Amino acid sequence: MRSYSLLAPAKINLYLEILGDRPDSYHELAMILQSIDLADTIDLHANGTDNIRLHCDHPQVPLDQTNLAYRAAQLMINQFPNAFAKFGGVDIEIEKRIPVAAGLAGGSTNAAAVLVGLDLMWQLGLTQSELQEIAAMLGSDIPFCIGGGTAIATGRGERLSPLPDLDNLHVVLAKHRSLGVSTAWAYQTYRQQYSSSYVSDPQSLKERSARVHSGGLVNAIAHKDAAKIGQSLHNDLEKVVLPKYPQVQQLREAFEKAGVLGTMMSGSGPTVFALTESRTQAELVQQQVATEILDPSLDFFLAQFNPTGIKVV
Repeated sequence: MRSYSLLAPAKINLYLEILGDRPDSYHELAMILQSIDLADTIDLHANGTDNIRLHCDHPQVPLDQTNLAYRAAQLMINQFPNAFAKFGGVDIEIEKRIPVAAGLAGGSTNAAAVLVGLDLMWQLGLTQSELQEIAAMLGSDIPFCIGGGTAIATGRGERLSPLPDLDNLHVVLAKHRSLGVSTAWAYQTYRQQYSSSYVSDPQSLKERSARVHSGGLVNAIAHKDAAKIGQSLHNDLEKVVLPKYPQVQQLREAFEKAGVLGTMMSGSGPTVFALTESRTQAELVQQQVATEILDPSLDFFLAQFNPTGIKVV
């Protein structure tokens, strides 16, 4: 086929623990990641040229080499020059539904969709693990975005251990449109304030990283215990982001008051999410928080946990 349409789901962090520094200047992390059915649509069309052409319906999305989707196509060209010579360039059209710069892996999941789509378009026949190896060259969240579902992520996020699928939980997400939090700032600030707690020797890092596998959240996921999942949410980056950004703190407190299973900032923020057991409850929570925080730039999104990553439409 000369064109493909793919759904690229967002992800939230149910757990994010910063363990220490890595030689590559990233952090050693232990995370639990979850796909949700809030998704962008990525259309790929063979364009009969030697060019990558990027289009997007969102004005804030860059259309050049700073865009991860563009870089994903360029990486595939570099990795598979014979396939590129045979099939030629590609037009990439991104229809955004995931908010931009929100801590929901919007750019990463778009890149993952391009990798999956070009594998199909160029008839490469790559396995999921081979695609994830290529994805790890581009960014830490991209390997997870390819397979999706529920997974433990360690290293800088590229080492994945799948967990049982969770499909019975709903999520309300809220983000102030005008508010952005720099991921680099969040991690650097955490390093400045909390590096005394970092683990440095390899054996201790390995043990701390393994601890998440036997922790309360993994146990709750295994038993599909929605209440326990909500109580076990954890994100180290809240320690630096919430004091600096009172709007994020206010959102979190408003969700708590609304009687949800659990609430937390996703990734480095500024999106805050809350877990509920039904769509109806999610809608009620949204109404309550919107009534409490009267801000026309506050956007809400309703979604459900999603057991898959990139899907061909």
